[in-house]
Amino acid sequence: MYLDELVEFCLSLPDVEETQPFGPEHVVYKTKGKMFLLVGLEDSPIRFNVKCNPELAIQLREEFPLAVLPGFHMNKKHWNTIVVGPELSRKQIETFILHSYHLVHK
Repeated sequence: MYLDELVEFCLSLPDVEETQPFGPEHVVYKTKGKMFLLVGLEDSPIRFNVKCNPELAIQLREEFPLAVLPGFHMNKKHWNTIVVGPELSRKQIETFILHSYHLVHK
């Protein structure tokens, strides 16, 4: 998945706004005023933070140790950093984003 595809997917979800509260090098996607994804625009490979159920977060980190990490600069209990690469399919990445979106879109 490329950055433009990630952006397009996030913006395709209902009630999503794109903001840059941390400066021009990062984009935050929110729904109902709550952040569900943070991505660095200059990161290579692409890395982004998503919210995650705490039990699932641990399971995913164990299942994908190179691609799912504790949330960088976030509450590591509730956030994962996803590293886009060959270990994850596009469908898995989209599933992580949707899970985060649904956690905050209540």
